Amino acid sequence: MKDEKATLARAALYLVGTPIGNLEDITLRALRVLKEVDLIACEDTRQTQKLLTRYAIPTRTISYHEHNEVRRAAELVEQMQQGMSVALVTDAGMPGICDPGYRLISRAIETGLPVVPVPGPSAFLAALVGGGFPTDSFCFRGFLPAKPGERRTLFEEVRYSPATVIFYEAPHRIVEALQDVVDILSGTRQIVVARELTKLHEEFLRGSSAEVLETLKRRDAVKGEITLLISKAEQSASSRQGTQRLGIRERVQQIMCQEGIDEKAALKKAAKERRISKSEAYRQMQREK
Repeated sequence: MKDEKATLARAALYLVGTPIGNLEDITLRALRVLKEVDLIACEDTRQTQKLLTRYAIPTRTISYHEHNEVRRAAELVEQMQQGMSVALVTDAGMPGICDPGYRLISRAIETGLPVVPVPGPSAFLAALVGGGFPTDSFCFRGFLPAKPGERRTLFEEVRYSPATVIFYEAPHRIVEALQDVVDILSGTRQIVVARELTKLHEEFLRGSSAEVLETLKRRDAVKGEITLLISKAEQSASSRQGTQRLGIRERVQQIMCQEGIDEKAALKKAAKERRISKSEAYRQMQREK
């Protein structure tokens, strides 16, 4: 039988997925790696210690969070260059997904150190598969902006999204965010609010944005971690007409945001939608500036 311990590389960075709520949601490989590395870099050492205590893992920990990551990333890379193995964990889920980690990961890669993902739970994936929307095409946009104006602008961008769109949101802002969904995307747009995933009070609220909004308004308070799913836009005649009513410049910007393509490609697509030449579309866009 192959010696599993021998497979643990020295001088490497391990990105270890940890439970998003239920402490049983951790892989055997993740437990082995956490036991065998020289150091565990944690978003919150107190939070991680709960997991380590549960599984009797004695490995030394060190803090790595948004307030010290510039300094700490340099320190950890230097230690790995000297032969140390490091596991990076966050409070919940996969490191680097709406959590600290990118700076350390990119520096490790730049210096030629092995970066080894150890897959684990992810709240947005759990919400997606449990939400009931199509999973063939989806877009994860991270946390919604805290400022109302920025949040509403973001909802404008995804109004005609051909894919399921996923956001994280704070419980004290979810009612306000859903009101924006009703106002901008319509009260009939289908949504899912997934709350406290994998925990004791896990809940999926499915329905139109207006229905889910009214459900949450009736509660004294909304608590827990929240993932918001917005269904893809229905490509009805009315929605296509709505796209046509947009100015060419606005439509080009919308396509760029939705599909992550550059202005040239977006202009070509917008011209094709309107059955005009690319040069004519360009002239219209210039006149609208």
